[in-house]
Amino acid sequence: MISGVGTVDGAQPDESMAPGHRPGTYARGTETVDAILKAAHTVLIEEGASAFTIRRIATASGMKVGNVSYHFPRKEMLIKIMLDELLDSYDKLLESEVRQPGITPEEQLRLIIVICLDDIAGKRTTRLFTELWALANTNAFVADRVRAFYQRVHDFIGDAVHAVNPALSPDEVHTVALFISASMEGSTPFLGFEKPWAAKMPLFTTLAAKTLVDLAKSIKPEQIVPQG
Repeated sequence: MISGVGTVDGAQPDESMAPGHRPGTYARGTETVDAILKAAHTVLIEEGASAFTIRRIATASGMKVGNVSYHFPRKEMLIKIMLDELLDSYDKLLESEVRQPGITPEEQLRLIIVICLDDIAGKRTTRLFTELWALANTNAFVADRVRAFYQRVHDFIGDAVHAVNPALSPDEVHTVALFISASMEGSTPFLGFEKPWAAKMPLFTTLAAKTLVDLAKSIKPEQIVPQG
């Protein structure tokens, strides 16, 4: 079980856990590493954060604990790779579906919102991120990786916000992007996979795509100020 801020099972963090550092001895694309990552995804999504241990991942992948820990001595390494690869898949999806000639900035932002909400509605994203949020509450490394992940998501959204409303400053663009991201992520416990109102996600998506794009287009700098 992960316990303590910045530690795993009481172990102290080291330089290999620093954000941006390539961790462990893994070589992505090898059969062994792919099997470990697949098992790690399955354990976290199907069994939750409390089951996310090197020992359980080894069992799920049909390997010995030593084989798994050789490639990933710390389970946070697995989370880092999961999030990095998820960001890479989003970037490729945006490149193929959104960043295309002839698609207006408004339509690009609408497509990003639809893609994000469609993803939230799926089992993988609903369960993966609720478990990561739980881990982030008590583990500084996981919290930092989740923060870095969402910063990149805000950058994706911010590029589209800037395109539809170039009058906004960079900080105002980030504020609007953060609002859009938070509005979408906040739907997870209500409309995500097998959540109470999951059946209404298509309607929510329609409303969100219209209202959030309209907001991004029409908001003025003087309207983005603290209240009171």
